[in-house]
Amino acid sequence: MQFSYLLPMPENSNTEYKSSFSDTVIETLVAFANTKGGQIFTGLNDNGLPVKNFVIREETVQQWLNEIKHKTQPSVIPDSETVEIDGNEFVVLSIKEFPVKTVSFRGSYFKRVQNSNHQLNLGEISDMHLKTFNTSWDSYATNDYKLDDISLEKVSSFIDKSNLLKESPLQDDPLTVLYKFELIKESKIVNACHLLFAQNDVFLATIELGRLSAPTLIKDGLTLRIDLFSQIEDVLTFIKKHINKEYIITGNPQREERWEYPLNAIREIIINMIVHRDYMHYGDSSVKVFDNYIEFFNPGPLPQSISIEQLLSGDYTSQARNKKVSSIFKEAGVIEKYGSGIKRIQNAFLSYGLEAPVFENFQHGFRVFVSTQTVEKTVEKTDEIILNLIQSDSRITTKAIQQITGLSRRGIEWQIQKLKEQKIINRIGPDKGGYWEIIKDE
Repeated sequence: MQFSYLLPMPENSNTEYKSSFSDTVIETLVAFANTKGGQIFTGLNDNGLPVKNFVIREETVQQWLNEIKHKTQPSVIPDSETVEIDGNEFVVLSIKEFPVKTVSFRGSYFKRVQNSNHQLNLGEISDMHLKTFNTSWDSYATNDYKLDDISLEKVSSFIDKSNLLKESPLQDDPLTVLYKFELIKESKIVNACHLLFAQNDVFLATIELGRLSAPTLIKDGLTLRIDLFSQIEDVLTFIKKHINKEYIITGNPQREERWEYPLNAIREIIINMIVHRDYMHYGDSSVKVFDNYIEFFNPGPLPQSISIEQLLSGDYTSQARNKKVSSIFKEAGVIEKYGSGIKRIQNAFLSYGLEAPVFENFQHGFRVFVSTQTVEKTVEKTDEIILNLIQSDSRITTKAIQQITGLSRRGIEWQIQKLKEQKIINRIGPDKGGYWEIIKDE
């Protein structure tokens, strides 16, 4: 490590220097954990220069970590790294933002404000906890519903879906599975359990569906108040009822169907609606099918840390608003990979010859527009789509690319062969079990 590494890093909202280990180090770690995370350089003075005679013995760092663990609640254990420069050692203690706020040090709570720690008052502690509650609301136990409100048959159906993806299938009864997945805590069901497996109406998950020929002229409508698993297929069925489908004669024994929109992308949009919805908001989700476009709306805007530009470019870390719902959907194979859905949706529409969807924050929520507006498809655009898919998932198969893009298998194989000949990509191993390698210019 070069000494210049330290110089451009003055103390700020996520960096601090400490000449020795003390309670103030633990206080700062707690402040980082309650804010955006950070790192403490222990053994450096305020100017970032090594402290003379700072000694790190064999058990020193482990003793520090044990002390931090016992003096914090919930217990936090930072990452540690010992660094030596010109014979001088110091320790970097790093901690990420804690997922469940708030973390305390000996009963006191702190957050990081610029380059100092700020002790929280009762109101601030409450506000911070409520923000955490909002982001993981679905994992909290509820007194509004009981186990009798849950359909164990629906839980069994989830087990069957999950077992299709497992080498070691679940063999427990439905009730035990609910406990294992923490959908029941201390004999109470959590909010996600009711959303996913409710026997009766789920008013918090209401979705309004409409077929409109004009913004105020409704030709058909449906209100869904059902469990989240059922919503996916019911919303897709309503959309298919009101969009066009054509049959393509290819010379094969069976004619091919082509829907007005790529259904795989429409399904992905529906899943995103369900997973990222703010179920604590009083508003309902809605899907409006017009003659030449569809509008999807969901309560709950993007997180403040993610812009529309970052969303479209894929330059962000996925933040599920409903972590428990997301994990159960992934367990059942409904979600294949976190954080890659928007790219798949864009690529599916472009490869279908349609304009990419429009994504936007709108009022108290998030809105998506898809339309029948076509774009000119070129070989170069198809190459770009296939390359984007390979970059986002190096283990993607030809069949998966076909399902996402809607292109023929022969066409995909031709495009891939062209990319290989241009020495842009290379396949390591077979189609199943192998992976793609992006060849970089030397």
